[in-house]
Amino acid sequence: MDLTRTEVTRAGKQAGKPAGTVRGSAARLGLMAVPVAFFAVFFAYPVAAIVARGLEVDGVWRLGRIGVVLAQSDVRHVLWFTTWQALASTALTLLVALPGAYVFARFDFPGKQVLRAVVTVPFVLPTVVVGTAFLALVGRGGLLDELWGVRLDTTVWAILLAHVFFNYAVVVRTVGGLWAQLDPRQEEAARMLGASRLRAWRQVTLPALAPAVAAAALMVFLFTFTSFGVVQILGGPTFSTLEVEIYRQTSQVFDLSTAAVLTLIQFAAVAAVLAVHAWTVRRRESALRLVDAATTARRPRGAGQWTLFAGVLGTVAVLLVLPLAVLVQRSLGASGFGYYRALTREDGGAFLVPPIEAIGNSLQYAVAATAIAVVIGALAATALTRRDAGRFVRGFDALLMLPLGVSAVTVGFGFLIALDEPPLDLRSSWILVPLAQALVGVPFVVRTMLPVLRAVDGRLREVAAVLGASPWRVWREVDLPMVRRALLVAAGFAFAVSLGEFGATVFIARPDNPTLPVAVARLLGRPGDMNYGQAMALSTILMLVCAVALVVLERLRTDRSGEF
Repeated sequence: MDLTRTEVTRAGKQAGKPAGTVRGSAARLGLMAVPVAFFAVFFAYPVAAIVARGLEVDGVWRLGRIGVVLAQSDVRHVLWFTTWQALASTALTLLVALPGAYVFARFDFPGKQVLRAVVTVPFVLPTVVVGTAFLALVGRGGLLDELWGVRLDTTVWAILLAHVFFNYAVVVRTVGGLWAQLDPRQEEAARMLGASRLRAWRQVTLPALAPAVAAAALMVFLFTFTSFGVVQILGGPTFSTLEVEIYRQTSQVFDLSTAAVLTLIQFAAVAAVLAVHAWTVRRRESALRLVDAATTARRPRGAGQWTLFAGVLGTVAVLLVLPLAVLVQRSLGASGFGYYRALTREDGGAFLVPPIEAIGNSLQYAVAATAIAVVIGALAATALTRRDAGRFVRGFDALLMLPLGVSAVTVGFGFLIALDEPPLDLRSSWILVPLAQALVGVPFVVRTMLPVLRAVDGRLREVAAVLGASPWRVWREVDLPMVRRALLVAAGFAFAVSLGEFGATVFIARPDNPTLPVAVARLLGRPGDMNYGQAMALSTILMLVCAVALVVLERLRTDRSGEF
C-alpha cells in the first residue's frame, strides 16, 4: 500500500530522531557495501596487482626501484612534460572558456540551448575522436596543411588546442552555472558607489566565482594530467605524458617495474588534486547565496557586449565546430562514402572481422557498462546523500572519483594479470570490457544524481521508515519519483563515457571483438589512405552516436541534474 500524505504527516510528528539516525546509518553502510566491494575487486585489486608485479622481486618489495626510475632523465622529462602541458592546457582553457561562461550565464539569445549542446559535444566525445579530429585539421595532409602548408601535429600546440577543445565545456558549465545564479545587483551596487566596471567585477564577482573557477581548473588539470588518447595520436614519438609512458612501458618495452613506479607517481598526484577539488566543492556548496538563474540573463546591450557575444560565437565555430566538420569531410573524401563501404570488408590485417562490427560491439559493451554503472553509482549516491557524513563516507566519495585519474592503462593491464584465476578468471569473458568501462562511468552517475538526492527532504525518508517501509521501498517510493530524470541523465552520461573508453579497453578488447576507439587507433597506426579514411569514418560514426546521446541528455536535463 502506498504511503499517503496524511500518514506521512502523522508519522512525522511521532518519529524519533535517534532511532531514525541509527537506522539511517545502518542503511547507509548497507548501501555502501556493494560499491565498496565492486571497487575493491575491479579497481583496487587490479591496480595493486600490477604495482606489486612491478616492484616485487623474489617475494620482496624493492622500493628502491622508485629512486632508480626517478633518476632516469627520460622519466624526469616525461614527468616535467606531463605537469607542464597540464598547467598550460588549464590556463589556456580558462582564458578561452571564461568569456563563454559569461555569455551563457548573463546573455539570453535565440538558439541558446542548441549552442549549449554544441559546446558540450566535445566533452562527451572519446579522446580518440578528439585526437583524430585535430589530426585531420592540423596534421599531415590536414586542412591547414592543404591551405597554407602549416602543420602543428609535430608541436605541442596541437595537444594544447585539443585539450582546450575537450575541456571547454567543463569551464562553461561549471563556472557559467554558478555565474548565472549570482545576483547581478551586488556588482551594480558597487558601480553606483563609484567603482569602475573592472574593479566591481574584481572585488565583487570574482571572489564569489573563485571556488567554481578553482573547481573547474582542477578538473581540467586532472583530465589533461592523465591525458592518453589525445597525446597518443597527436604527440607521436616526441611528446609523452605519464599515461602514454605507462602504456609504452607496459605494452612495448615490457618494463613493469618502471610502469609501476609511474603509476604510483600518477596516483599520488591525482589523490592530491582530488583532495583539493573536494575542498573547493564543499566551499562552493556552503558559502554563497544564489538567485534563480532565469532572472539574471538578458539580451546583449551595447557594442561591447555584442562584440563579446560575437567573439564567443567565433571561438565556438573555429575551435569546436571546425575540427568536427573537417573530420566529417575527411571521412567522405573524394569518393563519397567509399571509406564507409570499406568498413564492411575484412582486410585480413589488423582486424579478424570487418571494422563495421566494432559499432555493434561498442553498443553492446556500452549498454552493459551503463547498467553496471547505474546500479553501482545509484547505490553509492544514495549512501552519500546526507551532508553530515563522517570522514569514512567522505573518503568513500573520494574513492569513487579515483578511476577518473588513475591510469586506465594500469587498470586494463591489471585486469589481465589479476583476473586470471578462479573464481575470477575473466580474461576470456565478454564482461571484462563492460566492467572496465563501468569504472569510468560510476563517477559521472554519482556526480549527476547526488545533487538531486540531496535536495530530497530527508524527513520523508525517516517518516517512510517509521511507517515500516523497508530501505528498498523507501528508495522506490520516495527517492525514485524525484530523481527519475536525473537517473536517466546519469545513464546517458555513463553510456557516452563507456562508448569512448580507450585506455583500459585497448588491453582487454579481443581482436575479434574490437570497440570503436580501439578500431580507430588500429587504423591510424597503419599506413595508407584507405586506413586513414576508414579511421575518419569510424570516428565520425562514434561522434554521431555520442552527439545523439547528448541531445537526449539536453532534453532530459534539469537544473538540479548536475552541472553537466
